[in-house]
Amino acid sequence: MMRLPWRTWRLLGPWGRAFVRAALVLVTLHVLVMRWAIVQSISMYATLTTGDVLVVERWPKWTGLERGDIIIFRDPTQDHEALTKRRSMVKRLIGLPGDTVIISSGKVFVNGRSIGPFPGETRRYLVQVSDSMPREQLLDLLGLPAELSPRPTGPMELPLTEERARDLLGNGLVERAEPFSASRGRQRHLFPFSARHAWNSDNYGPFEVPRKGALVPLDVDELPRYDRIITQYEGHDLQVSRGQILLDGQRVDHYRIEQDHFFVLGDARHNSSDSRFWGTVPEDHIIGRARAIICSWNEEKQRFRSERWFRTIDQRQL
Repeated sequence: MMRLPWRTWRLLGPWGRAFVRAALVLVTLHVLVMRWAIVQSISMYATLTTGDVLVVERWPKWTGLERGDIIIFRDPTQDHEALTKRRSMVKRLIGLPGDTVIISSGKVFVNGRSIGPFPGETRRYLVQVSDSMPREQLLDLLGLPAELSPRPTGPMELPLTEERARDLLGNGLVERAEPFSASRGRQRHLFPFSARHAWNSDNYGPFEVPRKGALVPLDVDELPRYDRIITQYEGHDLQVSRGQILLDGQRVDHYRIEQDHFFVLGDARHNSSDSRFWGTVPEDHIIGRARAIICSWNEEKQRFRSERWFRTIDQRQL
């Protein structure tokens, strides 16, 4: 603990000394025990929504994370920023180091076993609003931003749970709500951006999550899987010259992974930028695990969502 000179400590007085002690306790809690984070996108809808303020447990980063945990981490794509200055992201942990992840027709399998769905997990639905329900009112009811309805007429593409879609139809709020997927054929913007993998966001993998100490092959075909890990996350120089791989100037055909990595997905599977699009999350990017919502702020309405205060987050599968 920081020590002040005895004379200065006495001059602070009882209230001043109490303030210093409280500040030190808060800093220690923030660094080692828990902190908070604000949800800034709809990628975890309907489990979390924009404006939710989360309590984040720090200790699982060291004691171990589990599949299904909702984790907060630094944005792996912000290479131009120092790690501590990058924005925080919130996603569902799907694959642990060494796991093999496959997404088939939207269903997730880890090491051959199905994982999920989770209580708030949503899919894209094509929704036709009834005449009695203004579009803005429907979005407000669902807790979704108005930007999801850029057109004044026609069907909307909304992230919904199966239960919510049934409720909307049953209550007559919408005329039609049909699940659909735009993921047909190969999507070029998916990680690892290789023509060898005809993957899309609903049919992805098999993808082996890198683990610390694993020896992985390095050749021209496999390089897209690992070049970002090697250069951006683990700080090595990587070059390809005449079909040969040069690591820090030395010819190599294998590489040993230096830290564990994690595969994450957003609960709003068709409204999320996650490991399908930019790869895995390195261990040193992880901040902690979300445990509860302490409050929630609706930016569009400029008011708190009182119904979302002091709620625990259900990490279980359905």
